[in-house]
Amino acid sequence: MRRVLKFHPIVKRSRADASYTACMFGKYTIAELGALLSDPSRVEILTHLLDGSQHSAGALALAAGLSPQAASAHLTKLTRGGLLRMRRDGRTRLFELSRPEIGHMLEALGAATHARPQGGHGRGSHDAVRMARTCYDHLAGQLAILMTRAWIDRDVLRGPGVALELTPNGERWFADRGIDTFTLRCQRRMFLRGCLDWTERQPHVGGALGAAWLLHCLSAGWVARIKGSRAVRVSAVGRKAFQQLLGFDIPIAILAAEQRL
Repeated sequence: MRRVLKFHPIVKRSRADASYTACMFGKYTIAELGALLSDPSRVEILTHLLDGSQHSAGALALAAGLSPQAASAHLTKLTRGGLLRMRRDGRTRLFELSRPEIGHMLEALGAATHARPQGGHGRGSHDAVRMARTCYDHLAGQLAILMTRAWIDRDVLRGPGVALELTPNGERWFADRGIDTFTLRCQRRMFLRGCLDWTERQPHVGGALGAAWLLHCLSAGWVARIKGSRAVRVSAVGRKAFQQLLGFDIPIAILAAEQRL
């Protein structure tokens, strides 16, 4: 039986480019991805999940301002589309981004627009999210940009723009912090990537290395998550550590934004 390919209605194709179109615009690829992201409520749900945590369907409905029934319909579409992953905890359905690449994609799309990332309510919340936040499983915002610049200045990283590479000196630098880069390279995900920052339009460190660095900062008490927000708070210990290790002081703007939360 001959397989019939179905395409998004807006896709026009000829026999000459049928194979390319089938690859790029098959079910739940570029055209369908655009359709999934075309609804503001679904984007609100995805943005809320950029904190890297699991959230219940009820919490996501509240965050997006939806009824439970409407939220359930959107969550079903996002899960079937491969953007979310769901697991059950008793009778509760918990949702999270299906993989780190979804977080990178959302951050890059935000950087390509003039949109402001959401992380709570009010001006103080927006400022704090812009200054220091999580981008799924790694640090983002002005704090992450300062770190990336400092690593490049110290020959820990090199590379123009988002094409970041870890140097031999960088291998030793992270090893001294207890981060095993060899193990990270063995993971199935990308080891290191320059993630274009949503608000700053500059690259910060993502990938397995960025995730390991965030975990290190959290376990050392240098930063702490802020409940109900993607923003993170830099502790006094963290301010001292970043100055000693990377040679920069936390800008007053970051500290002021944290205090307004």
